[in-house]
Amino acid sequence: MLEIVLPEKADAVIGFRADPELQARIEELARKSTESELAEDERAEYADYVRANKFAAILKRQAQQIANSQS
Repeated sequence: MLEIVLPEKADAVIGFRADPELQARIEELARKSTESELAEDERAEYADYVRANKFAAILKRQAQQIANSQS
């Protein structure tokens, strides 16, 4: 498995959260998506956030594995 997270950065990756303004935008797009109200540009923006979230989840999972192995 390719290691992306450096062991000394594991805690920072685990604790990463989107800033409140970005989180609010993502939630707005998610709501509009559920209600089928996304404009074409919003659909592309939301798809980018979904991809970024999947990547962040992979990083967090790897960071958690590193943190668990150091315990």
